[in-house]
Amino acid sequence: MSYRIGVDVGGSFTDFAVFDETNGRLATLKVFSRPDEPGAEITAGLTTLKARDGLDPADVDYFTHGTTVGVNTVIQRNGHDLALFTTCNFEDVLQIARLKIPEIHNLYSVRPEPLIPRDRVFGISERTLATGEVFVTPELDDVAAAVDAARLTGSKGIVLAFLNAYRNPENETAVKAMIGELAPELPVFSSAETWPIIREYERTTTAVISGYVQPRVSRYLDRFETVLRQEGLACPLLITKSNGGVMGIDQARNDCVQMILSGTASGVIGAGYLARASGFDRILSLDIGGTSADVAVIIGGEPQYGVGELIGDFQIHIPSVSVSSVGQGGGSMAWVDPLGMLQVGPDSAGSTPGPACYGRGGTRPTVTDAVAACNLVGHMSLGYGAVEVDHAAARAAIAPLAEALGSSVETVAGDIINISVSGMYAEVSGLISRFGIDPRDFHLFAFGGAGAMLACFLARELDMNGVVVPPTPGVVSALGGLIADLKNDFIRTVYCDVSAEGLAAVATPYDALGAQAEDWLRNKQGFEGEAVVKVLADMRYQGQSYEIEVPLEGAWLEARNAAAVADAFHAEHARLYGHSSPAAPVQMVNLRLTISGATPKPALLPLSPAEAPAMPRFEVDAWFGGRAVQTSVYHRTDLRAGHRFEGPAIIAQDDTTTVVPPDFVVDVDAFGNLVITRREA
Repeated sequence: MSYRIGVDVGGSFTDFAVFDETNGRLATLKVFSRPDEPGAEITAGLTTLKARDGLDPADVDYFTHGTTVGVNTVIQRNGHDLALFTTCNFEDVLQIARLKIPEIHNLYSVRPEPLIPRDRVFGISERTLATGEVFVTPELDDVAAAVDAARLTGSKGIVLAFLNAYRNPENETAVKAMIGELAPELPVFSSAETWPIIREYERTTTAVISGYVQPRVSRYLDRFETVLRQEGLACPLLITKSNGGVMGIDQARNDCVQMILSGTASGVIGAGYLARASGFDRILSLDIGGTSADVAVIIGGEPQYGVGELIGDFQIHIPSVSVSSVGQGGGSMAWVDPLGMLQVGPDSAGSTPGPACYGRGGTRPTVTDAVAACNLVGHMSLGYGAVEVDHAAARAAIAPLAEALGSSVETVAGDIINISVSGMYAEVSGLISRFGIDPRDFHLFAFGGAGAMLACFLARELDMNGVVVPPTPGVVSALGGLIADLKNDFIRTVYCDVSAEGLAAVATPYDALGAQAEDWLRNKQGFEGEAVVKVLADMRYQGQSYEIEVPLEGAWLEARNAAAVADAFHAEHARLYGHSSPAAPVQMVNLRLTISGATPKPALLPLSPAEAPAMPRFEVDAWFGGRAVQTSVYHRTDLRAGHRFEGPAIIAQDDTTTVVPPDFVVDVDAFGNLVITRREA
């Protein structure tokens, strides 16, 4: 026997996807997360899998894990106390940022306080010119004075971010060595080692975030590894990355910035794999967990990627799966503001105490409680037997809001659902504009513990093609970690004109990136299969302030084919913005290379065809649009390929509940997906 396991630790539940390599069977499980005792949920899950399926941890030969500990550390601002050493006279880099306010239409909007306050920023007399020439070499006495000052502020680590260090890291390397001699107890984080990009603020804030989360992430991973070894797992442990790949746990400890969006990216990768295998070419993934709703664009099974994704209040400038998140999860709490307006989120009940209807001590109403109060969930076992929905508790939690608003519990519950959906709509609208897509060409691919509960309501507002609910939607993020490839990104700022002469200067960094990538995949990750290499460049028209990402062919760079490189940029510019200027000169700012090694994937098995019409287990009165409607309740295990039935309907299964409003119809496809579309008028 041999098993591959993917685990995703969320705010409410921890999900397991287990692939049995001997028979191709995919097993799933959900257990409550344990933020009070990290690692306990892993033990609980493995214990259950051993008792239920006979899984011996010694037979596990592949284990991946996605986590939100990094992003939560930034959001909750409970990371490391750091000092920042920067070039003298540039100490205000974090305060000045890009001189932008978060909400341009809000006169009262202010920039967030930096993760490193101004009194912990110290200037070092050093200077590297834009050419890479070291103009001023740092002195030991100057560095020693800054280290002493940092110690006085209580700093527990130091970030180095010097001007033009992306071009030549010599001064950062020298100062890091000096600090190692002066204060070996202080960890040092170098911007040139973290992500060597051209812009000073972007490079600095990325290094700051990496250093800020590193101790907490490292402790978490240490605990995680200890628990697994105690349980008998001897295989290498892998962590999912922001770019949708995986890396070894040792790299994750030291390169925390690469896993900052670990948990979020896993879900997108899982959704892309399932959609491609099922024949859905254009989808918006909707991952609703206990804390947030995450939406991503996936075309041809490939997620869209970007640089500058928002982590809490800050952007992080590494390649990441492009995901828009809004604080509208199943555990998001409803409340009435001082003006008497009903609000939902962003605070979440999490797994402890959780929604009131879970019976774990929660008393404040959540989105899940609203769904339960409308009698849309909880008619069969949920969470693999971990949850028995208490409808009375849900109604009791919402009752104070109903009294304050002078309305009925059912009406307020419906309003909570509508407000939650409207928050998702606003966030998705921004994503649609960013990528220039038409939602009418897309299906909404719903997963996560609460995705299938709310997907039809959101798809209706966006006028989408329909909703797709995969066979095990509650554990898609865990599946994403299970099937993610080994993958890493490498970058060099080249800053040259796109010409034969300019591309000649790119040859050396291009070769260096290729060698670095091969070393990472072969020697550091031990991968022996075929590697896939993608070349990209951040490019712009001369005089533009920002760049766009352009896929390139390595052969163009090797042949110094400036015309092909420029044509690729013009085409991508026209695709994104609807116009291009083929006669205008083009510049290449950053050269990027991505290398990946494929991991085995479980095949999707077809569902047996239906031999009789779909039959509900029973019927209940459920609330849609403010009125009670007789609603059929089905169990997912009773459905077969070719089944078709109309809403209103509730489809129960171990890991989630799918809610189908009255104006929708459900088809079960060959792979067991629920394909839910609007009923024709």
